[in-house]
Formats: sequence, structure tokens, C-alpha cells
Amino acid sequence: MANKRRRVAAQPAALKFTKVNAMLGGAGIACLSLGYALLAQGSITAAPLLLVLAYVVLLPMAIIK
Repeated sequence: MANKRRRVAAQPAALKFTKVNAMLGGAGIACLSLGYALLAQGSITAAPLLLVLAYVVLLPMAIIK
């Protein structure tokens, strides 16, 4: 009989949720809420900056880091 090799499926790397992830996620949510509150009041400079900071920097870092 021929040798049959078993294919072992590689286990995907598990995401590790640490305190750093929680702090970055909390900061992202705080920036989002403050950004939307400022947006509702009519701020056209600070609100978009906070929203971009939250969506582009803080929340992705909270997921990746």
C-alpha cells in the first residue's frame, strides 16, 4: 500500500484581547461619541478630525494590536 499522508489543517492564529486592545477600543468609542456630539452642534473642524481618528487609527489598532 502506498503511504497516505494526512493533511493537517493549519490552525488559524487566535486573536488575543489584552488591556491595550480594550484601552484603544475605549478611546476609539470615546472619540466617536465626542465627534458625533460635536457634529450635532455644528462643528466643522473638530468633529471630522475626531471621527477620522477613531475610524482610521484607534479602532483598527484595537482590533489588530
